Amino acid sequence: MGEAKRRKESLGEQYGQEARFISWLPITKSQSQKFMQLTSAGAWIGIGLLIVAWLTVRFIGPAFGWWQIE
Repeated sequence: MGEAKRRKESLGEQYGQEARFISWLPITKSQSQKFMQLTSAGAWIGIGLLIVAWLTVRFIGPAFGWWQIE
């Protein structure tokens, strides 16, 4: 337990706090990982919606006679 006490004394108020992603930016590493997961999921959802829109314009709309593609 001596090592923990020394670490606590050397870190002071920062002891037990999570490390920052960038020292001057108030974002922790776990927050940056959650942001990356969220944006990756959003990107895949956007790709899926783009595919659905393309299929609608290219195949579904003309099949129902909503418009014609030449």
